[in-house]
Amino acid sequence: MSLKKNGLWILYFAFAAYAIVSGWSPTLLDFNGAQGIGKALAWLTLLSFLIYSLYASSKEKIIYIMRDMAASYWGRQIGIDLYLGVVIVLSLIYLNEGSLFIMLIWLVPVLIFANLATLLYLAIHFDQIVARFY
Repeated sequence: MSLKKNGLWILYFAFAAYAIVSGWSPTLLDFNGAQGIGKALAWLTLLSFLIYSLYASSKEKIIYIMRDMAASYWGRQIGIDLYLGVVIVLSLIYLNEGSLFIMLIWLVPVLIFANLATLLYLAIHFDQIVARFY
């Protein structure tokens, strides 16, 4: 496996490691309490989606698929829908963090990896986000 072929995955895992370490708290992997099931589901969803994404990338090249999808109305609609969701999540990150700088740190990973990055943010900051609703 060459670096060029897997460069985006190396970038993702490097960013994920940085995000986990910088967002570390004693309760990061604590699944007890009222919100423990929700946090466990966030981590499980992230891991499941990551495993499937790794599998899919081993079977097909995303660039070719995106080119085919962009040629159809539904493909463009799915792309718009995805990136509309990305903008909503970036807004949530800004509101949760209260910092444009931190939101900008997440901007590139979220634009490149979309839901793999947004699920990572949700899993890491689950307790903080849920606490805002109390």
